[in-house]
Amino acid sequence: MQNEDSQAGSLRSGRGWYDRGYLPHFDGGDIVQFVTYRLAGSLPRSIVDEVRLRRDTGQISDLDYHREMESFLDKGFGPTYLLDPTIAEIVAENLLKFDGIKYLLLHWVIMSNHVHLLFRPTEGFTLASIMHSMKSYTANRANKVLGKKGSFWSIEYFDRYVRNYDHYVRTVDYIHRNPVKAGLCERSADWGFSCVRHHE
Repeated sequence: MQNEDSQAGSLRSGRGWYDRGYLPHFDGGDIVQFVTYRLAGSLPRSIVDEVRLRRDTGQISDLDYHREMESFLDKGFGPTYLLDPTIAEIVAENLLKFDGIKYLLLHWVIMSNHVHLLFRPTEGFTLASIMHSMKSYTANRANKVLGKKGSFWSIEYFDRYVRNYDHYVRTVDYIHRNPVKAGLCERSADWGFSCVRHHE
């Protein structure tokens, strides 16, 4: 992890806080980012609206907002195309292909309807450009395999920059345990599409 002085320099090289009309995003240059992106239709609109209203009116924090959304995602609402090994492999191959080029991929897991990533963007690549490229390519490939058209991924994604070492450790633990917590397997190492299995 970088020291505070180098992190401050990274902040200056990034875009900082911005939004695209949905959720606020933070592009901190080469600061480590925890990103969750999900399939279109994986969260019922009523749930999104209700939780977002509670966040916007100050009833819950941004962190609680993210936690509630991720808890609903783990319940497997809507399409679960990522359980198809062919589709999951498309996503995994794309993640690994640009590791060391667009970003340093630290930890990742592909769930039934969403993906968690922990990565550090490399110089010249913004968080927004990385996510656009990642989602666009995999959506086109997956739709061809599935014989479908239209949105594959949700327009939005959740991102949080990693603040310190403790935050980093908690995030890694969350990513590794997510398949177990969601009832997809008994041990993290049993889940086929994650950095745990890939490292083994």
